[in-house]
Amino acid sequence: MGRIVYWGLIRITIMILLLWISYEYFYNRYWWIIAILAFYIFVIHPLISQYKIFKEENREVIVDSLCSTCKHFDETAILCLKYDKHPTNNFTPCEGIDWEVK
Repeated sequence: MGRIVYWGLIRITIMILLLWISYEYFYNRYWWIIAILAFYIFVIHPLISQYKIFKEENREVIVDSLCSTCKHFDETAILCLKYDKHPTNNFTPCEGIDWEVK
């Protein structure tokens, strides 16, 4: 999830710089339309796509794992808060020893 936010910030920074440079090449009224379209095409759409891929890759961990029923599990980050490790289908950070019901 952090990778998605990081690259989103990088895209926003690059887009702002390019739009600032291109401001003089477009008329003022067209520049705003181009800025809004560029923001959606280069920032919003890739963020939504990457988030969908992230959710799909981790769907099984969120729904069907032992960690998903534990109170130490954070679904938004796919993270065991007690051990600060990411569980997968083949890896449970506490191996079931520190599991507590939600």
